Amino acid sequence: MIFKRLFQSSSRNIAFAFDIDGVLLRGRAPIPGASEALQLLHNSKVPFILLTNGGGQLEEQRANFISKALDVPISPLQVILSHSPYKGLVNKYERILAVGTPSVRKVAESYGFKDVVHQTDILRYRRDIAPFSGLSTEQLLEYSKVIPDIDSKRFDAVLVFNDPHDWGADIQIISDAINSSNGMLDTVRDEQSSKPSIPIYFSNRDLLWANSYELNRFGQGAFRHLVRKLYSELNGGLALEDNTLGKPTKLTYDFAHHVLIDWRQKLLAGDTASQEQTLPVLGQPPEQSPFHDVYMVGDNPASDIIGAQQYGWKSCLVRTGVYRDGVPLNHVKPTMIVNDVYEAVTAVLDAGSK
Repeated sequence: MIFKRLFQSSSRNIAFAFDIDGVLLRGRAPIPGASEALQLLHNSKVPFILLTNGGGQLEEQRANFISKALDVPISPLQVILSHSPYKGLVNKYERILAVGTPSVRKVAESYGFKDVVHQTDILRYRRDIAPFSGLSTEQLLEYSKVIPDIDSKRFDAVLVFNDPHDWGADIQIISDAINSSNGMLDTVRDEQSSKPSIPIYFSNRDLLWANSYELNRFGQGAFRHLVRKLYSELNGGLALEDNTLGKPTKLTYDFAHHVLIDWRQKLLAGDTASQEQTLPVLGQPPEQSPFHDVYMVGDNPASDIIGAQQYGWKSCLVRTGVYRDGVPLNHVKPTMIVNDVYEAVTAVLDAGSK
């Protein structure tokens, strides 16, 4: 019965996008029903992707971990991290300041960025740039590298890949960059402006996220608020003109839609082992969609659900993460509210079989 239902659902050209933290995993532990939900879709060849505001690692690493944790084969081409759309900026910027955990240097270089500077490289250049950094000398030497022309070549953009861990130092370094004179280290511009000296991108704006602790934790959105507040204080109250990716932005949903279409084509062609992926131009929506419905399954009304709603996808809000019953949803209108991801998938498949 379940496979008959799956086949009928697949023929309707539906697809799924799943958040990870709070939907499939809680910390590193699988959420009950997550493995079974993805197995149903995998066995029936219903296209699905994992669309998360998390990051800091390669898509292949995330896919490998989830495959093992949930006992479901996941291709790196099915994984969209918060910073995955940065791939579309490789030909736009030369030297970037890649902000985040130490791992983001490798991520940025794997995307094709040719000149990557991590914020710890700047701290290594001069410790008094951030005198109250929490990094020990041993940590700094481990995470950073010497950049010979760090103070003689301009930075073209700041890209925040994931939540950094040394917020005080990192905010100071970012502030220096976006208030510099033409992107040069050790300089400050004369004028005040809402437009930063060099563009700055945040890979998501989640204020809160769910991990293994029972209360929600601050995310990159909180870090962004601090950067924006301090920038405004330094620029006569003017608001920072920044760029944000991740859910709920249309830019990320457009990118995800392209990836879903590409994965569907691989399923139809029996070519899911391929590592070739056709990437869209950043900000370009698909010309047309083969899907009758796409369901976003998420735990955060302010990113997963509102993003899907604004984009025209349907949505399933689960109770296993950020969302709590009784919290007002206001203008957020999920297609359904369910207990967990397994209930979301089976509810959609049941509806499709009728």
